[in-house]
Amino acid sequence: MRTTVTIDPDTEALLKEETARTGQSFKEVLNQSIRRGLGRSGSGKAVLEPLFPAPFPRQLLDRNLNHLADELDDEETILELQS
Repeated sequence: MRTTVTIDPDTEALLKEETARTGQSFKEVLNQSIRRGLGRSGSGKAVLEPLFPAPFPRQLLDRNLNHLADELDDEETILELQS
């Protein structure tokens, strides 16, 4: 699809820097950037990037993290009430 959009100068500079760095075309960089920004990869599947380089703790893999947060909150409340 062809369309006309207005790209802010700072955004255009970022796109041009990326085209120079990667050697890809402006169109390719723009489309990839939009997909990443919307949380999608080229295949249409969501891209999940880790926030931290460490692996996820094995002991938490099968846990419901909302339930774990509730448990920790309960423990904190009990400690506060005992003080």
